[in-house]
Amino acid sequence: MSVSHPTQAEVDAARDDPKLANVLYHDWESVSYDEKWSISFDERCTTFAVDRFRAVVPGSQTYEHALELGCGTGFFLLNLMQGGIARRGTVTDLSPGMVEVATRNASALGLDVEGRVADAETIPVPDASVDLVVGHAVLHHIPDLDTAFREILRVLRPGGRFVFAGEPTRLGDLYARKLGQATWWATTRLAPSSWLKPQSELDESSRAAALESVVDQHVFDPDRLERYAHAAGAVDVRVVTEELSAAVFGWPVRTFEAAVPPEKLGMRWAMFAYRTWQRLSWVDEHLLSKVVPRSLFYNALVTGVRPPDPVRV
Repeated sequence: MSVSHPTQAEVDAARDDPKLANVLYHDWESVSYDEKWSISFDERCTTFAVDRFRAVVPGSQTYEHALELGCGTGFFLLNLMQGGIARRGTVTDLSPGMVEVATRNASALGLDVEGRVADAETIPVPDASVDLVVGHAVLHHIPDLDTAFREILRVLRPGGRFVFAGEPTRLGDLYARKLGQATWWATTRLAPSSWLKPQSELDESSRAAALESVVDQHVFDPDRLERYAHAAGAVDVRVVTEELSAAVFGWPVRTFEAAVPPEKLGMRWAMFAYRTWQRLSWVDEHLLSKVVPRSLFYNALVTGVRPPDPVRV
């Protein structure tokens, strides 16, 4: 698959159109997205996805049909399916490039998945037709969340559930962006040129960052997410947060890796970064979450249920 990169003129034109920006940015990123975010469909990422799901939905229920909004390359739903959360799936995204990659990944994994280019504010499936709606790092891209949550409740069967993970909190987004900006500045100005990606790739990353600032529409306080879900009619709504020390470590690492060719870092660096993130995530979950307000953590996760239909007598 070959995707042409948007020109500076296209980037400028998308500044006032968040949906166009989403399509441009995610089509642009689709070819290298898995590499950029260390996405895989093996035990590591399957465990990660299932753990995120179980953080807000304990138990072992399997859903017959799950739909993902803003699927990207399929990271969340495909790994949830491999982990036994759902038997068949539908992946949707505004970006045709992402849907193409996600369905290709599903086919390679032998999963029963169809793909649709779709807007989360007008989900193209019938009323009460899916058992589970999921998404990872997607709600903060959707301009009209009130409409999107009503659509989510519309397509769920009575008693069906939604689960969204990876949504940035207001304070978490603030410190992550500041850490990322400082790391990019220090890396691109202080590191030897032999350690940096070619200038054309660094310039491309800067244009991508400019688009990313447009596609990111929201940050959340946990109670704000709860309000969106309740306003749409959901019940059993629950919001939890995660990653504090892990985010403070992870964002500078991710930014540094974006500026340096992978071959310069090697497997020892990759294992150091991953294992350190794991250890800090344990600290966040088992220690800091007990004493630190949930609004200080970086990621928010939200779940809710469409109420059962009233019993007719």
